[in-house]
Amino acid sequence: MSLDSVRERALIEQVRMTARHEIMPRFRRLSETAVKEKLSQQDLVTEADLASEAAISAGVREILPQAAMIGEEAVAADPALLEQITTAEMAVILDPIDGTWNYAKGLSLFGVILAVTIRGETVFGLLYDPVVDDWVLARKGGGSWFCQPGAEPRRLQFGADQRALNQRDGVFSPYHFPMAQRPQLALGMLEFGRSYALRCSCHEYRMIAQGVFDFSLSLGLEAAEIGINPWDHAAGALVVAEAGGAVGLLEGGDYAPTVLQGRLINACSAQCLDQVRDWCQRMGIR
Repeated sequence: MSLDSVRERALIEQVRMTARHEIMPRFRRLSETAVKEKLSQQDLVTEADLASEAAISAGVREILPQAAMIGEEAVAADPALLEQITTAEMAVILDPIDGTWNYAKGLSLFGVILAVTIRGETVFGLLYDPVVDDWVLARKGGGSWFCQPGAEPRRLQFGADQRALNQRDGVFSPYHFPMAQRPQLALGMLEFGRSYALRCSCHEYRMIAQGVFDFSLSLGLEAAEIGINPWDHAAGALVVAEAGGAVGLLEGGDYAPTVLQGRLINACSAQCLDQVRDWCQRMGIR
């Protein structure tokens, strides 16, 4: 089983159509009853998440009828679905609204993330911005691309890189760590150029691929309790890798969407990844 260009375009159009009909019409129009907490007040789900996952999943079943469908909200209801990433010949992994907290609070920084895996390896990744209607995509062995309607795709490629850590801008927040570690980590962040946390993996990965950020760390309390959610990282990690960056686990080894525990680093170069690993060791992050 493979993903050809016709089905790839169909997946993109399904995501765009769903954004037009389910996501954007509800933006800044959600009632109080349309927003619910999942694990905490920071972890939300809205009626738009549920409606868009249902619509995209239905479209995927028509486009790729033999693929397993792994949606974030479906997994919340049935965690056993995650096993199909390993067992299925092909799987489609979906975050229907990444950055739900931003979306629910009226911040226009959210996206749709879709990844296609074959035998547990990501072969296609899509990072879609419903507000602007543009997207970043990657194909295994085929590069990373910035795409807009009516324009030629622009290849995303990292250049030569020899900068020090204090010249690096990255995605990192001490609030993802236990309270006792936060003061030391907050001071340690001063070793970076700048640090950011957009509360949206979709846009954090897009900005790494476009050279705005140098690295991201998916670490700490969230990673330890919930795991490396494949709907947050499978597509973005492929985008970074296909742009010439480096992706790996803090503990060593490669990332794959079948890896659900650990601490994930995405970087614009192997040198940058090593610098971030060294920083983590000095900060006592294990």
